[in-house]
Amino acid sequence: MEKVCLELENIEVSYLDRLVLKIPRLAVHQFDRIGIAGKNGSGKSTLLKLMSGQIKPVKGYVKNDADFAYFDQLAAPAESDADYKLAGKLSIPHSGVEHLSGGEQTRLKLAQIFSSYHQGLLFDEPTSHLDEDGTQFFIEELTYYYGALVLVSHDRYVLDQLVTKIWEIEDGCVTEYSGNYSDYTAQKELQRKQQQEQHEKYIKEKNRLLKAAEEKMKKAEKITQANGHISKKETKAKANKMFMTKSKDTSQKAVQRAAKAIEQRVQKLESVEAPKEEQTLRFPQHPALEMHNKYPIMADRITLKAGDRTLLKEASFQFPLGKTIAITGKNGSGKTTLLHHILNRGEGIILSPKAVMGAYEQMDYQFEKSETVMEYMREKSDYDERKIRSALHSMNFTGNDLKKDVCSLSGGEAIRLLLCQLFLGRYNVLVLDEPTNFLDVFCIEALERFLKAYEGTVLLVSHDKVFVERVADCVYAVEQEQLTLKKTRQQ
Repeated sequence: MEKVCLELENIEVSYLDRLVLKIPRLAVHQFDRIGIAGKNGSGKSTLLKLMSGQIKPVKGYVKNDADFAYFDQLAAPAESDADYKLAGKLSIPHSGVEHLSGGEQTRLKLAQIFSSYHQGLLFDEPTSHLDEDGTQFFIEELTYYYGALVLVSHDRYVLDQLVTKIWEIEDGCVTEYSGNYSDYTAQKELQRKQQQEQHEKYIKEKNRLLKAAEEKMKKAEKITQANGHISKKETKAKANKMFMTKSKDTSQKAVQRAAKAIEQRVQKLESVEAPKEEQTLRFPQHPALEMHNKYPIMADRITLKAGDRTLLKEASFQFPLGKTIAITGKNGSGKTTLLHHILNRGEGIILSPKAVMGAYEQMDYQFEKSETVMEYMREKSDYDERKIRSALHSMNFTGNDLKKDVCSLSGGEAIRLLLCQLFLGRYNVLVLDEPTNFLDVFCIEALERFLKAYEGTVLLVSHDKVFVERVADCVYAVEQEQLTLKKTRQQ
């Protein structure tokens, strides 16, 4: 039997009078490989901080019998050394922490954690800023790791490669599922289908009983009417046969009792709600924004540099109308620089005269004035309120969220709102730089539905392998100072 190295008992964690976590018991065993799933704000990072001792519960206790290292996605790297071989493998520059990019800081923090052995590892979004090579390094380091692993990640590929158990956090409660992330989604889909079947069965039985009750009541009414229409002659003839009338009254009451009994059975039926269905979204192009160029974005022998380093050398390309084009490549290869060059209509870039571009850039959200989420969206969209609410709901803005002041939104909420605004805005070309960073898996899947429903042209940069596979019609890579077409989706 595997040793329990971390245990949570009767835990309650609250924030501003809101119960964030309520856990009767959870245990991490010696060789567990656990992925934590849940929507933004559900308590994933809170659970990790609880396990690492960063925060204390209001009630209950955390018992830790092992040496756990904790990777915090938001913390700067510590002033500690990393194994020089790992630092070299991860291409970490020999410069001060303040001069490192987000991806380089993530690599340094990973090198520091992997430089010494720990009995347990707690990771909070470790691959957010990593390119494909960095992500692969992370997977390889942990594939044969001898200890307990607990991982919060929005990267479904990483979860599929590394975990054998999922803890789902919903409404403060944790539910455990066996298998990796794909197994978990398959189990959730099976639950959804079973709930749908149970709901249909409930509705069918309810309708059958209500129909039977209605028929019994009609029968009772007919008996009443028959009693009311007996002629005087018949009444006189039957004056001495009171038991016959009594029999009819008894029959009528019996039918009424049967109808009431059926109605009571309906009330006692265990109600089964229908599973929540995702609304089908469409973002049709406004006629005034329609373009007719076969290739609305083109480049003719462009050269891009970063200081003295050449990123692209005399690169040419044609991006097709109405498609989603993904640009991939290593950290620092020039992907974001290329997006900026296109957005700024730089030298060598040829755009359709009718191109109206909307852009999402990493962590770039500044709201100009104080207004509610709904007011912000109404002002920037020509769609009706129903469509706006539907899109916001898909991105997890529900109930009172629509009344929140945009200036008080968290970073994750701001990102989700900006993405909604872009898809509902007055644009025909969207440029998205790492749009899945800091989104939970549920919002990433909503973003995938947005892209499939969008009729404009989309240009995006992403290191999320599964996301790119699901949404991209064309995949390009920046390599050897050129932009190379790697894959085209077959129609």
